[in-house]
Amino acid sequence: MRMYDLIIKKRNGEALLRDEIDFMVQGYTKGTIPDYQMAAMLMAVYFQGMNEDETLYLTESMEHSGDTLDLSMIQGIKVDKHSTGGVGDKTSLALTPMVAACGIRVAKMSGRGLGHTGGTIDKLESFPGFSTSLSSAQFQKNVNEIGIAIIGQTADLAPADKKLYALRDVTATVDNMSLIASSIMSKKLASGADAIVLDVKTGSGAFMKKEEDSFALAREMTKIGNNAGRKTYAVVSDMDQPLGFAVGNALEVKEALDTLNGKGPADFMELCMTLGSYMLIAGGRAKTVEEARKMLIDSVNSGRALRKFAEFIRAQGGSDAAVYDPAFLPQARHEEDILSETEGYISHIECDEIGMCSLILGGGRETKESAIDLSVGLVLRKKVGDYVKKGDVLARMYGNDTEKMAQAKERFLRAYRFCAEKVEKSPLIKGVIIP
Repeated sequence: MRMYDLIIKKRNGEALLRDEIDFMVQGYTKGTIPDYQMAAMLMAVYFQGMNEDETLYLTESMEHSGDTLDLSMIQGIKVDKHSTGGVGDKTSLALTPMVAACGIRVAKMSGRGLGHTGGTIDKLESFPGFSTSLSSAQFQKNVNEIGIAIIGQTADLAPADKKLYALRDVTATVDNMSLIASSIMSKKLASGADAIVLDVKTGSGAFMKKEEDSFALAREMTKIGNNAGRKTYAVVSDMDQPLGFAVGNALEVKEALDTLNGKGPADFMELCMTLGSYMLIAGGRAKTVEEARKMLIDSVNSGRALRKFAEFIRAQGGSDAAVYDPAFLPQARHEEDILSETEGYISHIECDEIGMCSLILGGGRETKESAIDLSVGLVLRKKVGDYVKKGDVLARMYGNDTEKMAQAKERFLRAYRFCAEKVEKSPLIKGVIIP
């Protein structure tokens, strides 16, 4: 088998077989196939596309290019959740204890953030002593006994994806649905869960800006998951404005804790209810969305979800003091209200610009080596559809560097758009892809 022949085959619009895709993925990962040949193949795929079988073969080959997580010692159905990312997305922090409190086991592998805010692991490190460096045995023990464990993503998880993505990034071949979907799903499949619920964001703060593209990606990923034998659902949710009100690591943790206490923002709670319902259905704990929602609401109202979160934090070496008193979370030295310079209805928020404000304050990483300030960020007071007068508070900003705060404030004000007429709020949940 020669890579040259496979490039010609795909260039001519023919479908590649499983062993041909495996040959090129494993060869490229090991270095026996050079960058220039794989770049030619990626461009051929970009223009000719991949069918459903090819996309599955590519995903599974990337999945098996390195380590996979063996969860066989964990009892019951393991359900994972994945978000394509957005601004203020702290969903895993509140959702996983709700789901675990209802009897579903969540064995999750998460990463650190690169961009406007930290990832799930960065946020969890707001709890002093918390660690995601668990042995495989301890990880599985925690899931069996508590119902939740979260570990850091290993460098050897789907290494083909990391190498292929770097090449796609410099050859203008990122924007292809099969390549995007296989990149995401290869890591999810390697993480070992029996069922997967995907949160596919759409809007100005999402990877996919257009709703039709988000639905196309959701359908592609659910096909891959179900064809690979994992029950997979996808929820398409709005990211045209930040989720909830808090943007910034410790601030998002506080908002997640508020939600576990039944006092969180309505949109954030709705997303947790929707994703959680399909996790309970996928795990066999509920037959209908209505039944699942009742179980999730009871887990919050009874305090079981909050206690489950505290148990999870303790089991991974963290202090649970902040679970019950947010004053123990990292605190910024300076606070400042950002006041509206305009009167009218908020018609639009450039969501990714709000994320950039958090990055400027120090809440995100510009490079993998950047250190994150967990205490900084913003808490919005007004969102799309709200009426504001000149001088009303749009947000409270938290920072440790007054110069950075001034830069962030200027950028924040430019992110808001106003109009004279009342604006209809866009629905948070755009749709659900069910297998």
